Amino acid sequence: MVHPALASLDVARRPAIGLRQAVASRWAVPVALSALTVLSLYLRTRQLNAGFWIDEGISVGIAHHHWSAIPSLLRQDGSPPAYYMLLGLWIRLFGDGERATHTLSLVFGLACIPLAYAAARALFRERTTALVCATLAALEPFLTYYAQETRMYELEAFLSLVAAYAYVEGVLRGRRIWIGVLIPTLALMVYAHNWGLFFCIGIAAATVAFARDRMRQFLVVAAGVALLYLPWIPTLLSQAKHTGAPWSTAPSLRDFLFAPSNVLGGDAAYVALLLAGIVGLAAVVKQRSDEERTIVLTLATIVVATVVAAFVASQLSPAWTARYFSIIVGPLLLLGARGVVRAHGIGLVALVAVVFVWASYSVRDDKENARQITSGVQPYLHPGELVVSTHPEQTPVLRYYLGPNLRWATTLGPQRDPVSSTGGTR
Repeated sequence: MVHPALASLDVARRPAIGLRQAVASRWAVPVALSALTVLSLYLRTRQLNAGFWIDEGISVGIAHHHWSAIPSLLRQDGSPPAYYMLLGLWIRLFGDGERATHTLSLVFGLACIPLAYAAARALFRERTTALVCATLAALEPFLTYYAQETRMYELEAFLSLVAAYAYVEGVLRGRRIWIGVLIPTLALMVYAHNWGLFFCIGIAAATVAFARDRMRQFLVVAAGVALLYLPWIPTLLSQAKHTGAPWSTAPSLRDFLFAPSNVLGGDAAYVALLLAGIVGLAAVVKQRSDEERTIVLTLATIVVATVVAAFVASQLSPAWTARYFSIIVGPLLLLGARGVVRAHGIGLVALVAVVFVWASYSVRDDKENARQITSGVQPYLHPGELVVSTHPEQTPVLRYYLGPNLRWATTLGPQRDPVSSTGGTR
């Protein structure tokens, strides 16, 4: 028999214990997200000072021009203007050094971590899935690599996560405020990279397949994005006619089937997540609520339809390359996290294996040797001397390292504007 005094003491302690548990639970998520962000910051800054390669030289060169001049410069490059305009603002605030411009991409990479948590928590209403999604976003090798590169791919990955989140909330759940988020997000995606158009096709296919009762919301989104994108269409048509990707080849069936591995750290990690995902997501489709089933199927359809659209387009005009798949990072992270959690033991094994592989990934400063070469040549150059590059697109990065007051030429002839000399789709 418990002494009455002890019993009363135990009753008195229960509120205090409950309060401590509530406080601990309240702080658990911020602490976990902070730890993941710190870990990701370490992984994604080890080559922040890496030298520029050809495309990064083009990025910095174009960004140095006035905003009003950037769209016309891109007629020969094949890219839309949003990233270059953003980079132009960044350069004017923080400088154009490797560390400074890479940091812009790093910001988007780190921002994916809390965003992944928020999106997964809102979509699936479960904290475990949200924490797994944040973990995947913190360690994912694609995000680690492009967080240290002055290109638009980290921005596209971030926007794809926002778009997936906003699509579910705005179109599937019919929340109007999220329609207002989805429209500018998709517009930014297509203004940052042309493959954003394939993502829009993926959303259209997912709506037709699994959310026809939400067609009115989708049509509002489609009309809004089309209206915002309309001013760029003449330039897009000109680019399609006069630019291309001669360095690319038409993708094979294997390229199509393993396209997601481009953003999931290679074939091994892709297969592990795919197997766990199939088991877990199959359980969702069979046993979970109609809403969760619809969310899972629409996200999966967005990924598949986006890849199909890119595959078909690249058969007609080859432009298939791993970095362009930044547009499916968002839905892949959300699907991967949900599949792993629903697969239980199999998912846990897959998650541990993938985290182990991803955590050991590191970026090497071996994209190009332009910085090393120019450092040896620069002392022997004098103002007004002619520098000839055998690669027409290499003059911007060489001009960056060798500085002004030199004359430039390529195999195509003299280059009047070496900081933005472009000749294809990158």
